[in-house]
Amino acid sequence: MMLGLTNKLKLYGFNNLTKTLSFNIYDVCYARTKREKKDYLAYINDQYNSERLTGILRHVAELIGAHVLNIARQDYAPQGASVVLLIAEESITEIDPSCNNGNSITLLPLIHRESVVGHLDKSHVTVHTYPESHPGNEVSTFRVDIDVGTCGKITPLTALDYMISSFESDIITIDYRVRGFTRDMHGNKFYLDHDITSIQNFIDCSILRRYDAIDINVYQSNYFHTKMMRNEIVLDDYLFNMDAYELSPDQRRNIRDKISREMIEIFYGMNVYGTNDDDLEEEQGE
Repeated sequence: MMLGLTNKLKLYGFNNLTKTLSFNIYDVCYARTKREKKDYLAYINDQYNSERLTGILRHVAELIGAHVLNIARQDYAPQGASVVLLIAEESITEIDPSCNNGNSITLLPLIHRESVVGHLDKSHVTVHTYPESHPGNEVSTFRVDIDVGTCGKITPLTALDYMISSFESDIITIDYRVRGFTRDMHGNKFYLDHDITSIQNFIDCSILRRYDAIDINVYQSNYFHTKMMRNEIVLDDYLFNMDAYELSPDQRRNIRDKISREMIEIFYGMNVYGTNDDDLEEEQGE
């Protein structure tokens, strides 16, 4: 469901609006023992290593109509990965050398290795991952931060559906900010070049139905904020190396409560329930 991107504004000169999208997700998993936590983190490291993340970001760039100039990526020990794509609105052969203070732009080849450094044209896409677990909590989390910064007519909002579906997104926080201004043919300033009342306008309805969502928007500053949380917990989707049907009703209810508690605390950004000391003592005793 895309709104407001088909009506093109006739501009005078260059569109110098800067559009920044910060996309943050949490995946939540129930892993009770030290071994289960270790296996979960190993799974995340394998599933979302820098090579896979690079493929995701390449497709994001394709969806928003940007051209990849260069890639930098890195895997970390014991876990985590980062990828940076340097992108341009125009194709590489159309770049004006004057964009680099009169010096020609050097484009490095896309070398596939653990770490590569490139030159920035004017836009970027980055991703960082943060797997996390704690002996006092039976619920482990995996956080992904994606930042897309663009200049000109392209907007990162067109890639939202793909980014949500690319990860096991239990909690999603999205920030979108438009800065600067452009002018029409009569010299009038425009601080937006597309219609938007909510980030939710750019997310497919079939995705939105799976989440509870709230908005905090500052329209005067062209700042839009949306938070989303899964509205249904299907227990098998959150168990690692476990089958819900092998658990008693009380165990299933207890695990569902712990998953729900973790999600609510992350969603609202506060420790609502406090630390479960009994869980910590049980974990340390294993």
